[in-house]
Order: sequence, then structure tokens, then C-alpha cells
Amino acid sequence: MKSIQSRLLIMLIMFIILPYFLSVLLIYGYTKKNVERYELASSHDQMQEVSEHLEQYFQDMIHLPYMLYRNPDLFRISDDDVEDSVYSNPLIIEKALKTFYLMRREIRQVRYYIANEENSFSVYNAMISARKHQPDLLKQNSIHDLVNSEENFVIEPPHQIENYTDAAIIPQSDKTMVLTIHHKIMDVLSNELLGIITVDIDMDEYIRISNRLIQGGEESAFLMDSDGLIIYASDQDLIGKPMPTELRSQINQEEIYSDDGDIILSKTLSGPLDQWELVKITPSEFLFNEVRQTAHTNIIVGVGVVFLGLLMVVIISYKITRPIKLLSRKVRRIEGENMDKDVLFDDQREDEIGHLEKHIKGMMDRINLHIEREYKLEIENRKNQFKALKSQVNPHFLYNSLQSIGAVALRSNSPDVYKYVTSLSRMMRYSIRADQWVTVQSEVDYIKAYLDLQMERFRTSLSYSIDIHETILDIRVPSMILQPLVENFFKHCYEEGVYDAHLHVYGEVREEYLYLVVENDGPSLTDEELVALREKFYTTGDEEIDSHEHIGLKNIHERLVLNYGPRAGLEIDTKQGQGFSVRLKIPIRAKEDEKHESSIGG
Repeated sequence: MKSIQSRLLIMLIMFIILPYFLSVLLIYGYTKKNVERYELASSHDQMQEVSEHLEQYFQDMIHLPYMLYRNPDLFRISDDDVEDSVYSNPLIIEKALKTFYLMRREIRQVRYYIANEENSFSVYNAMISARKHQPDLLKQNSIHDLVNSEENFVIEPPHQIENYTDAAIIPQSDKTMVLTIHHKIMDVLSNELLGIITVDIDMDEYIRISNRLIQGGEESAFLMDSDGLIIYASDQDLIGKPMPTELRSQINQEEIYSDDGDIILSKTLSGPLDQWELVKITPSEFLFNEVRQTAHTNIIVGVGVVFLGLLMVVIISYKITRPIKLLSRKVRRIEGENMDKDVLFDDQREDEIGHLEKHIKGMMDRINLHIEREYKLEIENRKNQFKALKSQVNPHFLYNSLQSIGAVALRSNSPDVYKYVTSLSRMMRYSIRADQWVTVQSEVDYIKAYLDLQMERFRTSLSYSIDIHETILDIRVPSMILQPLVENFFKHCYEEGVYDAHLHVYGEVREEYLYLVVENDGPSLTDEELVALREKFYTTGDEEIDSHEHIGLKNIHERLVLNYGPRAGLEIDTKQGQGFSVRLKIPIRAKEDEKHESSIGG
């Protein structure tokens, strides 16, 4: 049986704890989904905005050299047909390059290459260098590709600033990383190459634009050119290097989620940054950090709720269930026949428990009163029933016994008369003690005296056997439970002229029961007669048996039930049509019960 305390705990788990944690899981999943949707939308907007700013920024930087086309003097110097070259007009070059250098603050160095003379000038820190003859400049990889292509510019990946002309004043301590843009200067009319202008810009501006993608230290962003070289990365150690193969494979996959649950967004740029790729990686740990913190907070609150719930169960158990347990314990002490009058009930309580204890106490008092009354009535009823049984058994037996003695006296003045009178007197004394408990030995002696008288009565040899093991002889049983069965043997055999029948009386102990059996091989009963006989003597004591037939069997059965309860009784059988058998089934009782019953009988 489950206690109230355990039921309260189960109810707490079912109706408070489980729903709470289920709600936490649902809220976590719903919030995670919303955060993910919001982050994707926000990241797409950021990617679009940053890509537009980057395209615009590089568009401005690439178009910046077009400002040189407004200086006709500079173009005349670059023209092969002009007689006055740079040697006669050095101020034109210096003025034009300084003006170009000062146009944007992110310009760190400018180099101007004049194709017809194969000379280069560079500007660093607003200072122009001396002329440098560089006949192999057009053979360099990036410039060579630019000259032989249809493009007007080419962008080199970030690298450390270098001295284009040894005459330039660039200190060795300057380790600035710069992005280089090479731009062709063409003759508009003849489409002839006039020169190359190279611009080194620091990365602060486009890094600042790209950093708008990063909201926290856990996120990362990349800008790659069409060759897969990293132009920008949140990890600056990767700038100027090829994209790692593992990271490249994650970016190229169709899914936006990596194997670790990170969100990977990429956008291909256009315009001056054609086929460049902008990538943003948001780790799941960073993306759902606030969601997890909220879930952890809810779990901590839930643990607190569980602790308070357990504390509530303890308080309820002490305040409410403890009186109920005490009341249940009191009820178990008085349940069944154990109506203990010493059980103390607290009828001073004013709550429902006190109301129950008050009514249970009153009920127990009434039950004890009824039990005491019924017990007395049952004792008196047993005495009256037994007196009635004696009155039914003794007269018939005494009549036959006296008839036998009279017959002996008429035949002769034999000394045997004394013997039978003595047997009769002994039997009479036994019958007077018939309301007492006797041993099986006493009952057997009584039967033997009865058989002696019956043999003299019928003046014939009697075939009988008594097999009672000596271990059974000391067991105490109600008196006069075997004699009526032996008497039935003479009534249904000898009195009806069947003199060759054999009477067998025996006893045994099996499975905590004492069995006493009286059987004979004389006349038997049909199955219908056996069923009818059983129905007659198994009926209650208030029902009568027709013509007092088989009154002895019924009396014995009722005595056994009265003394031992429903487990005891009398069983009859026809021995498969070969005679008649009566078996008494008696529970072997404890010595204390025997003494108690003996004292009652006394």
C-alpha cells in the first residue's frame, strides 16, 4: 500500500516538476529557433550591408587613379612624341604625385611608372623619391598579368610594405601590412600603355567595414579574392594566406550549418570585387549563449522549486500525514478480533483527524460491547446445544444397554452381569462428563466398553479393529464424538441382519490435521442418497432433519464446527459402493488454545 507521503511526492513530480522542466525545454527550443531565425536574418542584412560598403570603398579606391587623367602635363611627359621629358619637367611629376598621395589618408605609398622611359617615382610620407630606372618592372607577375589582360587594375593580397625604389625613405621599422592596387594608365585615343600607378593602402578602413560583421569575440569573418587568398580575416595571422582546406570545405558546402552546428554564411561580391567572397561564421556556442543562460537560470529556479517542494512534502508529512499514520496504526491494532481496549485515541483534536478518532473510539466501544455480549450468548448457546445433544444421544444408548443387561440377567445368574453393570456405570460416568475435553485414549476406552456390551447384546462374535497410533492417544478432543458413529454401525448392519460386516476405527495426523475414521464394509448408499444425506447434515442448526434420521452425524458435525471453526467437520463417503465411511477432520490446536478450551469445559 502506498503511503500518503509517497503519493504526495508522486503528485509533486507529475504536476509540478515534470511540467516545469517540460516547459523549460519547450521554451528553450522555441527561443533557440527564434534566435536562430533572427540571427540568420540579421546576418544576411549585415552581409548585404558590408558587401555594399566594401564594393563602394574599393570602387572609390580603384577609380582614384582616374584623377591623374585631368593633368595634361603629366600625360605629355608620358607621351613618346614629346620632346621635353621628365628630365626637363621634374616639378610636374612631384606636384602630381604629391597631390594624388594626399587625396586619401589610407594611402601609404604611391609608385608611378613611366612606360616610355622605364622610370619609376615613389611617394612615401608625402615625400617623392628620385627617379629609378626599372626596365624589368613590367615582367613582374601581377603587373605582367595586368598589362596582358583587358582589366584596368589588379589587386594584390595584403603584404608588408616594401621599398619600390631604393631612393624612397621608408624606415626599416615600418612593418605595415598594406593592400596594393596596380592601375594601368592608358592613352585614351591610341589605347597605348603610358604607365602603371601602384597604390599601397593600409587595411584599417576596409577592416573597419568588415568588422561590422563581428558582434562578439567568438564570431569570425573572411574576405577572399577570386584566387582564394585571404584579404581580410578576424584572425589577422591568416591575412594574405590561402584559405585552410578544412575551412574551405565547410564554406563550399550547401548547408549553412557545419558539423559542429556553426552557422556559415557566404556572399559572392560583384563590381570591382568580382568573384570575391565574404564569409561569416557564427559558432553555436556564441549564437545560443544567452538562450543557454536563460535555460540554466530556469533549471536553477527549477531545482529551487524542487527543493521547496520536498520541504513542503516534509512539512505536510509531519503536520498532516503523521496523525493519519498514527490513526492507521491504531486501527491496525484493533482490526479483526484484536479489539484492544488499551488503544488511546486523541478525541480532543478539532480537525478531521480528531473527528475520525472520536468516532472510531465510539465504534470500538460499541463493538467491544457487542462482542462481549455475543461471546456470552455463544457460550450459553453451546451449553444448551450440547445438553440437547446429550439428551439425543444418551437415552437411546442407555435403553439398549439396559436391555442387554436385562437379557443377561434373564438367561442366567452369571457373574458376567457384574462385568456389564460395571461397564455401564463407567460409561454413564463418562457421559456425565460429556461437556469436557478428553483424550483420544479416553474416547477409545469408551468405545471398547460400548462394543463389549453390544457383543453381549447380539450374542455373536463381532468383527472390528481399532488402529490408533500411540502418538495420537494424548491429543485432546471433545468427548463422545466416536460413539455415535460406532452406534450407527450396529443400527444399519446388525439390526438389519448383516452380521458379517467388519468395523474399522483408525486415526492419523496429516498436514496439521487429526483424522479419526469409522468405516465398515456393510450396506452402502447410492450416489443420490449420499448427496441427499450430505445436504441434510451440512445444513445450519436451525434446519431440521426429517424424522431425526442421522441426527448423530449432524450433531457431531455441528459440535466440531462450534469448537474448531469452519476448518473442522465431518466427511462421509460410500467407499465406491463397498460400505460406509465417516471421517472426522480436526485441526491440531496449540497447547495454549487446548488449555483455554479445557478451562472453559471445566
